[in-house]
Amino acid sequence: MEIDNWNVIKKEFEQFLKFERGLSINSIDAYLNDVSKFQIYCEDNHLPLHQVVRKDIQDFLHWLQEFNISPYTQSRLISGLKTFFSFLIIEHDLENNPTELVQAPRLSRKLPSVLSIHEIDQLIAAIDLSTVEGGRNRTILEVLYGCGLRVSELINLRISNLFLDVEFVKVEGKGSKERLIPIGQQAIKHLKLYLDTIRPHITIKSGNEDIVFLNRRGSALSRVMIFLIIKDLAQKIGLQKTISPHTFRHSFASHLVEGGADLRAVQDMLGHESITTTEIYTHIDRDYLHSVITQYHPRS
Repeated sequence: MEIDNWNVIKKEFEQFLKFERGLSINSIDAYLNDVSKFQIYCEDNHLPLHQVVRKDIQDFLHWLQEFNISPYTQSRLISGLKTFFSFLIIEHDLENNPTELVQAPRLSRKLPSVLSIHEIDQLIAAIDLSTVEGGRNRTILEVLYGCGLRVSELINLRISNLFLDVEFVKVEGKGSKERLIPIGQQAIKHLKLYLDTIRPHITIKSGNEDIVFLNRRGSALSRVMIFLIIKDLAQKIGLQKTISPHTFRHSFASHLVEGGADLRAVQDMLGHESITTTEIYTHIDRDYLHSVITQYHPRS
């Protein structure tokens, strides 16, 4: 049966994820990687794809445990296989979905690392503004924190999508979905400074004319470069937290929610499909709780 030709099936699944589901390249790669793990298991056990039943999925998960795979990874794998077998039902008339009753392991909800406003100010103050890169890096941090962007959205930000006169920027998020995000006066001020006084002196490589943030060779910055910029600043101020570009996104959302922002508005700004993803930011800062008890409880 054609369904047992893994190379053909995976290529069709890739096209399905790209055109039917509109997923990003990174998400598609993750799905295909999960399916490839299951392919190895099936081939090792001489198990035809069209004969897979629920017990085979359970045995596969048990097999994975021998490699000390975390519950989070197991949960993601199950989600990927559910999507894969749903695709087979839709496109290849597979009669039964063997993943239908398979449950993912329960996951504890880990709160994201968040920077305080003081820590953000310290990181920004550590930037050497006497260099061309320093002015650019200051702008990068202001935009990351001021708009709550993903690192992929930051490095792909385009000049044609900046509407600074009405204080909005347009970004392309996961699944090529576009959204408008308000941008504050501080970020606008530094963006204009960068665009007017720094970027014009860079010799721009062909194809990067519309990209906002460029390296010294005139090309778009890489994700790794943004990580290195932030890591270097964290070391300079002796920050004990492990941070990444995403930490600024977490801080953006957390500070908005703690300040009383409507959760639906924060959801729209972050580009979350589900409100439950945004609800993680409704945690209240532990230091604040401690200070309230210390200040007001009669037994403190």
